[in-house]
Amino acid sequence: MTTHALTQTEFLAYGAESEYVGVLRLNRPELHNAFGDLMIAELIKALDELAALPGLRVLLLESTGKNFSAGADLNWMRAMAQKDYQQNLTDAGALALLMKKLNSFPLPVIALVQGAAFGGAVGLVACCDMAIATPKASFCLSEVKIGLIPAVISPYVVRAIGERASRRYFTTAERFDAATALQLGLICEIAVSEIASNEEPTALRAKAQPLIDAIVANSPQAVVAAKALVAYVADAPLSADTIAETSRRIAAIRVSAEGQEGLSAFLEKRTPAWQPSFSAGQ
Repeated sequence: MTTHALTQTEFLAYGAESEYVGVLRLNRPELHNAFGDLMIAELIKALDELAALPGLRVLLLESTGKNFSAGADLNWMRAMAQKDYQQNLTDAGALALLMKKLNSFPLPVIALVQGAAFGGAVGLVACCDMAIATPKASFCLSEVKIGLIPAVISPYVVRAIGERASRRYFTTAERFDAATALQLGLICEIAVSEIASNEEPTALRAKAQPLIDAIVANSPQAVVAAKALVAYVADAPLSADTIAETSRRIAAIRVSAEGQEGLSAFLEKRTPAWQPSFSAGQ
């Protein structure tokens, strides 16, 4: 695998790690990757830049250190407590924009979670298309413990774990483990390994590799269109308009260049032009 240098900012490292794989890494381990207004601004900018990079097929959201993210930075929360309603509304809008951009990122996003993912960090995980956690990972929607609510992240968390589970964990602020997160649908796999805890990122990457390889083997255009299709259908009623739109989408991709190449390759029993001849992780 050809490696590339990542852009380093105060709180992040991001960029094209290889020809097909992008990385967005929270890099504030000394504060457990807690985020405030500056880190949120950096994340928004990074997502915009990553979306514009040519050739990427998949994005990994990961973090350095013991914990994925402790959620909101205490100093940031302390500062917001001193501000008025309008200032808090503006501040919440920035976090809402971050969640929207991550949720609607055009490529599949895989979250790799170790240690704690608390508060807003659960929102980050919920916005990703897939999430893998280590066995010792833990999650908590902790906002009500300090008199707040998980409002901005709620549209994504409720979609990820369902209304019933949200009613429980939003109001109890219970801490739940990776096995429970898997059962709820917040994560899709647990990276079980016998390796030492300081090598957990390696285990997460190893577990993610089959997903990365599967995505890279597929039509780039179709993968983007398939993700957009899920977003459209999930919020659409089963109506004549929805049926017409899904028909339009399949017709459009059938006559596209990649649609024609894919069908031809299948009928001719050959590898399509977009498929690498090597694993994305090699």
